Amino acid sequence: MGCKCNNPNMEQNTELKPEIISINRNETDISKIQEEYTQKYSEYPEQMVSLINKIRQNPKEYADVIEDSIKNIIIEDNDKTPENPKFIYKHKVKVALTRGEPAFREAADALRIMASLPPLIFKEEICIPLPDNMEDFKDSNYLKKKVKELLSKNEKINLFFKEMVKIPEVSALLMIVDDNLKKNSGKKRNAILNKDYKYIGISYGFIGKTFISYFSFSK
Repeated sequence: MGCKCNNPNMEQNTELKPEIISINRNETDISKIQEEYTQKYSEYPEQMVSLINKIRQNPKEYADVIEDSIKNIIIEDNDKTPENPKFIYKHKVKVALTRGEPAFREAADALRIMASLPPLIFKEEICIPLPDNMEDFKDSNYLKKKVKELLSKNEKINLFFKEMVKIPEVSALLMIVDDNLKKNSGKKRNAILNKDYKYIGISYGFIGKTFISYFSFSK
């Protein structure tokens, strides 16, 4: 999936959309909260790049981490449809899952047969600007618009997506497991572990207490 940088075409780029996440919408004293939280998680991009590269270089080793994390999956009763319980990953944060344990085991199996990959290089130029207000945050076209602006500057972005888990080790784990609805399941894992990608961009921030980060990849 390439892009003709002299004639940017969004059809040649791929956005992976998050589907399952709980959002805290408390906007009290938003400026102060954003500053406090942004400082607290200031090392998120560096930590994520380090974690992702460790996984790329030692996928078989990380398969054990995935299997060990199965113990953090809990099942909550679903009052509306008791026959379909809710699967939750609970470790420092709570994140809803779609299938739970089977998705974790499938991801671990996939990593065990993978060869080592070269590390990704962080590239500031492909980092996607974040929204600075709730209106842009809720705008479904915001992310695509910002990527298009970067393409117009002759930056190459082959794939991009939004991530909303602020704890780096949990964020990396759940992106690799990628337990989403069937149409998107595994796509984030395939992006992170794509042998053709050379560069990664990560931007992050808060809208109130709501964490948001954008990941971008290029060849």
